[in-house]
Amino acid sequence: MTTPPAPQGLLGMKPEEIAAVFAELGQPAFRAKQLVEWVFAKRAATFEEMTNLPKATREALATRFVTRTMTIAKVAGSSDTTRKFLLKLHDGRYVETVLIPANPALYGGSSDRRTLCVSSQVGCAYDCKFCASGLAGFARNLTAAEIVEQIVQVEAYAGERVDNLVFMGMGEPLANYSNVTKAIEILNAEWGIGIGARHMTVSTSGLAPQIKKLADFPLQIRLAISLHGATDEVREKIMPVNRKHNLGELFEALDYWNQKRKQFLTFEFILIADVNDSLQQAHALAKRARSANAKVNLIPYNTVDGLDWVRPSEATQDAFLAVLTNAGVTATLRREKGHDIAAACGQLRLKQETELGIIESPIPAKRITIGGGAE
Repeated sequence: MTTPPAPQGLLGMKPEEIAAVFAELGQPAFRAKQLVEWVFAKRAATFEEMTNLPKATREALATRFVTRTMTIAKVAGSSDTTRKFLLKLHDGRYVETVLIPANPALYGGSSDRRTLCVSSQVGCAYDCKFCASGLAGFARNLTAAEIVEQIVQVEAYAGERVDNLVFMGMGEPLANYSNVTKAIEILNAEWGIGIGARHMTVSTSGLAPQIKKLADFPLQIRLAISLHGATDEVREKIMPVNRKHNLGELFEALDYWNQKRKQFLTFEFILIADVNDSLQQAHALAKRARSANAKVNLIPYNTVDGLDWVRPSEATQDAFLAVLTNAGVTATLRREKGHDIAAACGQLRLKQETELGIIESPIPAKRITIGGGAE
């Protein structure tokens, strides 16, 4: 079945793109500025709300553009805890975004207040073995408008501003590079959503060429590496992308990043019992973190239906952390918020799409993946 094309969302358009539309319509330039203000500053959800635009202009715009492309299908959690939002897209597929309340600063700067974990793709092709996002394979990239709209939808629902963004929801952000970076520009801009670049973190499974490309991106965003293994032998069991971009290539790209950037890198390391939680892995991780001048976030594995792995005991977690801190590595042990609402990436979406018959089962026999990764 052919996926219908995504409607042209105004939330994914820059002022110069909107100005070009008004020029094409023969409208004065100030009308474009009015539309930008309605879309971003006033967050107008309909064209009817844009009362200082002529009715004929609004009608013409409505034939080509949409103000919203998704709806909130389900919310799990409450206002004082982690909340997961299941968002229904224009084509009937689903993505998730997670709103996390006050946390110690995990990615630099002052203490996080409201952090939103944003998706960049429907599903994922990178097949990380701990993750629910890729269990049904890859469907498509999100547009820049769909990425920006996640923030707009959640802020409208929650009635509060998001302070920090992390691109570590569903999907591999660097496999959707052009849409993700355009969304970041819109999210950062004063005329747009107005979130500081240093309050946005992109997480990648290790696409080394794209890391170098992102290092040359002008905005000072932060980078987190979904590492999960400190040696090739262990990482390949967890991260198929390591067969395409092994640790040697990955750390060469991180050296390039460090030459271009002043911010600390962050290594995400999910602790999985009897897979990567040994003290030998802890010592190897400490060495790699020191070499890359990186902080480490340790995250006990969040159980995913259909996967056999489990989290280590708290004693094992603490012993692993002690190796890092004793080696002089800045490290945190984040006992996952949201464990009771299936907050691991993709679980809520998997349940919904399975029940609706969009996918055959939580772990289909044929999965649309690229295994070792793609550019």
